[in-house]
Amino acid sequence: MKTLLLAAVAILAPASIHAQAKACEQLKTEIAAKLDQKGVKGYTLEIVAKDQGDGKVVGTCEGGTKKIVYRKGSAPADEAPKTDSKP
Repeated sequence: MKTLLLAAVAILAPASIHAQAKACEQLKTEIAAKLDQKGVKGYTLEIVAKDQGDGKVVGTCEGGTKKIVYRKGSAPADEAPKTDSKP
């Protein structure tokens, strides 16, 4: 039983670490693509430190040190848009 548990941990741990260590820009692009595919309009995605930002957290990256925050509506006028628009 111990051997089976250790084998499961050994297999699953690297997958979990890899998902958290993903590059933030890459993950942000993947999330934006999924939102666009679902027809979501008028949103921003922002990469912030894990203890900053307000909005819905839709992903973590760089080993959990940063998070990707989703907000409805467009970016404030003094900021550049945070999402890439695709033709």
